[in-house]
Amino acid sequence: MSHRLFLTFFLLCFAGSLLAQRSVSDAKIVYKVDLPPEQLQMDAMLEGSTLTQYMRGPLSRVDMDFNIVRYTYLINSKDETMTTLIDQHGTKYLIRAGKDQYEKDLKQYESVVFKDEAGSKEIAGYSCKKAIGTMADGKTFDVYYTPDLQPENRQYNRRFVNLKGLPLEFEIITKTGSKMKMVATKVELFPIPASYFDIPKTGYKEISQEELKKM
Repeated sequence: MSHRLFLTFFLLCFAGSLLAQRSVSDAKIVYKVDLPPEQLQMDAMLEGSTLTQYMRGPLSRVDMDFNIVRYTYLINSKDETMTTLIDQHGTKYLIRAGKDQYEKDLKQYESVVFKDEAGSKEIAGYSCKKAIGTMADGKTFDVYYTPDLQPENRQYNRRFVNLKGLPLEFEIITKTGSKMKMVATKVELFPIPASYFDIPKTGYKEISQEELKKM
């Protein structure tokens, strides 16, 4: 193959790869939660739990619904703030994290290294690659991500700030060392209403991070 033909072939392949990728500003991703057997044995009500990720520009929202308790994380990467909402059987708490805490958490996840591994699968209609995430303390977790969807806001979920695409299956390491697996069941790319990211003005008791730890 001549140099000119090789260059043309290379550029066509490179352009095709770029065209396959889509920059994502707004999205809704619904994940089912696969909990460790020991957790389900302790509380069968946790079965059917879900995680829903919303993103809109610099705004992000994560809803973790464990049936008996619901956590909502409202993240603003522009202001570098995060608000946590907890709803446990109608008892509601609100915890604010300012810029200092935001930057501390971001720094923790910026050190996560993702390495592609052999393995792929289709999830929610997207072809996904396998990667292993290694945290600063040496703990690892599996991820399947699609390079076809590239989030505009890399900090929409700080856990994946270094990932080369959108995670559609991933593990979360719990405080006990066990792992929860999140598997995407639906990916919707449409404008998410700004109201989804509003911080409630009433209905929640505001507490500090220290009070939450004591609870």
